[in-house]
Amino acid sequence: MRSKIAALCLLASFMGIGTAGAEECPAGALGVSRTLVVDPTEHVRLGSWQYPESLPLKDREVVLTFDDGPLPAYTNRILDLLAAECVKATFFMVGRMVQAYPAVVRRIYSEGHTVANHSMTHPFTFHKMSVDQASHEIEGAFAALRTALGDPKAVAPFFRFPGLLRQTSVEQYLAAHNYMAWSIDLAADDWTHINNQEVARRAISRLEARGKGILLLHDIQPATALAMPEILRELKARGFKIVHVVPASAERPKTVTEPALWAVRRTPSPEEKIWPRALVLGESPEPVLAAPSPASFGVESFGSAIKVAMVQTGERKVMSDGGSPLPPMTVWPRPAIYPVPADANVLPIPAAHNFRYSRPFRLGPPEKQKTAAVASKPATAAKPRRAAQPAAGWFFGQQTAASHKAYGHQLSVTRSPTNLSAPQAR
Repeated sequence: MRSKIAALCLLASFMGIGTAGAEECPAGALGVSRTLVVDPTEHVRLGSWQYPESLPLKDREVVLTFDDGPLPAYTNRILDLLAAECVKATFFMVGRMVQAYPAVVRRIYSEGHTVANHSMTHPFTFHKMSVDQASHEIEGAFAALRTALGDPKAVAPFFRFPGLLRQTSVEQYLAAHNYMAWSIDLAADDWTHINNQEVARRAISRLEARGKGILLLHDIQPATALAMPEILRELKARGFKIVHVVPASAERPKTVTEPALWAVRRTPSPEEKIWPRALVLGESPEPVLAAPSPASFGVESFGSAIKVAMVQTGERKVMSDGGSPLPPMTVWPRPAIYPVPADANVLPIPAAHNFRYSRPFRLGPPEKQKTAAVASKPATAAKPRRAAQPAAGWFFGQQTAASHKAYGHQLSVTRSPTNLSAPQAR
């Protein structure tokens, strides 16, 4: 008798839960700003952490995703909080957890959330397992979800790698079967066993820094269940909007979007060392050099007469028959002056150790180098003379036997120390 009463109470609770999701949202609830319908055959991989594409979200739009469940003690609490705010999310579920708690899977689906795949046993070896092994993990979890829900169309063709341990061959398998591989845009690190205040802080601060994205959470973590009220409250207070993502179907066409909105425009982090560094000059316009004119070269025309001037030590000397000095000549090109801020990071001046040479350069014409080399060696048997070859380090010109004049750049540097940061061993 007691078991029958308990069963009836449990059934009533689930019926109540199912109707709660269908009720209208209360005033002031966070809600869902829009539903984004995606076609897995057009965009096979998502998430800026690992892929060049992510969801075409607007500024301050968030997609909530939960991994590793369901686990009734924490998943049900999270579902209660989401229902109270009329928020929809995507749940990437593990097949063995689905088989253990199918009633929770049915609750997730009945309340309008997206049901997705997170492998059968959650192995941390997807990055090195064979495609055959991976297919068993992927298809096993899809089979478990379809069995729990009783409707193959109820399961979204979305898959997320356990631990985000992707592999190209497995991604190709997913694409061939029209499964969309999901990565993330940001995480709250709730799997690292931090407390609920820190989970909420990291989630909100990273959303503020990035402005939008796919947020990764785990509904099997007690800290996540405790952090959800704060996360939802801060999202609402800071003006973030929730986007619900569902797959396209024959009855539900995809959302029309611009292809450029899917592209990830990644900004290098401050920790990345890039050389040379770019010098930002603010909003001041770039100076434009004046176009040359005859006056720029000391040539001026007065009717039929042409006067040519030369510049020498800052004065103009007239090269005409007794004419008066011409007006001051406009210097061309004019020097470009950039307003460099006082706190700007400028490029360092290169030194000898910035360059490496296979051998030291020597100055002087080749004949002198050859004579010095012969004088420093002991006398040996005469050998047939060959045509003189240019010495190493002579660039931008040729040296002939008739002239020993040096052309172009000549460098003479000693070999730089191999380790500039540590003293040489003695």
